[in-house]
Amino acid sequence: MKRIPSALLLLATATACAQEPLYTAKDLTKENMFSTNIEGPNFDKAGNLYVVNFLKDGTIGRISTKDGSGEVFVTLPDSSIANSIQFTSKGDMLLADFKGHNVLKVDMKTRKISVYAHSDRFSQPNDLCINSKDQVFASDPNWKKSTGQLWRVDKGGKVTLLAADMGTTNGIELSPDEKTLYVNESAQRKVWKFDVDAQGNISNKRLFAEFPDHGFDGMKCDKTGNLYLTRYGKGTIVVLSPSGEQLREIPLKGKSCSNLVFGGKDGKTVFVTLQDRKCIETFRVEVAGKKF
Repeated sequence: MKRIPSALLLLATATACAQEPLYTAKDLTKENMFSTNIEGPNFDKAGNLYVVNFLKDGTIGRISTKDGSGEVFVTLPDSSIANSIQFTSKGDMLLADFKGHNVLKVDMKTRKISVYAHSDRFSQPNDLCINSKDQVFASDPNWKKSTGQLWRVDKGGKVTLLAADMGTTNGIELSPDEKTLYVNESAQRKVWKFDVDAQGNISNKRLFAEFPDHGFDGMKCDKTGNLYLTRYGKGTIVVLSPSGEQLREIPLKGKSCSNLVFGGKDGKTVFVTLQDRKCIETFRVEVAGKKF
């Protein structure tokens, strides 16, 4: 059998990726591989994909981006259930534990789980984003009352309330330059933006976008600052420019899109968690995520 030079194989793979249609959703995993609380996809520095609630609630799954297979990476203690995953600059995994009112930390080498931050004033840490100083910003909705709060968690787990008296705060994301914080309210269908100073304090709240129907969930920025927002119930990802202009809307196969993350070697593959299908869909984009 004639062997094909590795350089040609790499070129063929790159060409195939380049020819893959943009903004066209396809399945990565099979349906029903997760619980209905599938959420919080994120990558570690080595390119491994982690997603909460693999097979059942209370787990973190490690998912192959090649064939969609998965394994349980850790099972959370004390009936905790995670909703979001972020990684610190040192590589520790942080989890929004909405059941235990915690932000949990997972040592990726030992897989030991500890409480990184806790407050009795948390309703339920829901979604997280993190800056280059390892300051964590957390949305904290009270679904029954349709209200919400915003918190900052500094190194060591110190918590600071940044904003109260909001709607049902859900998706949260920093702009690439970390000077703008975006927060959406699911029930109110509004996206707000705040200025962020060097200490991680927020100010100058103003309305960024508003929609007449369907809910919101997670959201992420690309390198140019465009915001990819899940339209929960509609089954689309809407892309908004830094000025709030709607650039496009990407249809998915499922309807209950809960969160997304940019990944792949070039950062131009978007991975979306679907709660109705209990699986992960992907699509290709033109601009890489902000971390690439």
